[in-house]
Amino acid sequence: MTFHGPTLLVFHGRGGAGPAERLVDAAQVAMGRRTVEVALAAGFEAVIVATNDPSAFAGLPAPVVVDPDEADATYDFDRRLRRIVERFGLARPVVMGAGAIPLVEREEMRAVVEQLTPLAPRIVTNNFFSSDLTGWTPGDAILRCGPFTRDNELPRRLRDDAGLTPVTLPRSLATQFDLDTPADVIALQIAGLLPPEVLTATPDLKLPVHHYRAVMRTFLDRKGELLIAGRVGSETWRHLETQTACRVRIFSEERGLAAAGAGHRAKSILGFLLAEVGTQRFFRTLAELGDAAVIDARVLEAHLGLAPSREDRFQSDLLNPAGIGDSFLRKFTQGALDAPIPVILGGHSLVTGGLALLNDVAWEEHDRAT
Repeated sequence: MTFHGPTLLVFHGRGGAGPAERLVDAAQVAMGRRTVEVALAAGFEAVIVATNDPSAFAGLPAPVVVDPDEADATYDFDRRLRRIVERFGLARPVVMGAGAIPLVEREEMRAVVEQLTPLAPRIVTNNFFSSDLTGWTPGDAILRCGPFTRDNELPRRLRDDAGLTPVTLPRSLATQFDLDTPADVIALQIAGLLPPEVLTATPDLKLPVHHYRAVMRTFLDRKGELLIAGRVGSETWRHLETQTACRVRIFSEERGLAAAGAGHRAKSILGFLLAEVGTQRFFRTLAELGDAAVIDARVLEAHLGLAPSREDRFQSDLLNPAGIGDSFLRKFTQGALDAPIPVILGGHSLVTGGLALLNDVAWEEHDRAT
């Protein structure tokens, strides 16, 4: 079986057994299944789902191929991707995770198909420096690339090692919102876009929606000031500066952290402050700088040299210190809960597409109420 037309390759690895991990896994599967259907409707020749949980993607319409991970093999994304490209003879592969750009519609996916239709060697991606979706042609160009560990690196590898020309999709909420953490799940829930079956997978988890609602009220307040810290890009700043009533204070740090090399040492001005003054004074200081705060906590963790488990990070995003094993992260999360201002925690997507989605919802609800 070979595929010569644009072929979507969806990777999904079910994570640990913790309740917060199960929440994110369930959301990624539900939204990933939706993306598969959107891609087929947009003109993709086929979809291949590479997963360690084949049953989660059962029942999808043809031509969908579910390709199980090898049960006893150590997982290696680089090796797995190259083998699939070779085995299926993919001429125009498009790689993404199951939770990547979950708001994508037929129009955006059709644009990917159109970019890969010409014979000219090229790359198409939603973000060249930290991609969530990467397509390219010819498919065997991947065999000329050096080793990589994450899909974020693919566009740069394909340009630098294989000489392909990059094309970046227009930036929009659909192409920039990603589903990686509970913060992203909460944003989808508030927007009314989360499939109902997701929450039934973890009925005992409580989503801190009220904290998000408190932050969202700041968007509408002409006298308010929103503090945002983390891997914030200029596009997010531009969007918030033009689409919110409040003032915006941004600490943009460690852009490209996820794709940085193994020897990279993260440095954060807020990380220095946190290490110097401790958790309580840290959040008191933030309260002097804004009326609400949105924090990409992964930057602070990297600065401090922390390596909490995935479940601990996700429980922190849920503002649930009782579910966190790492003592420092538990104390930090409790500090966020006790802060004089509403604080929400998450990862990269929270301070990019997540903020844009929450802001849009805040204004839609405001307009309906007036």
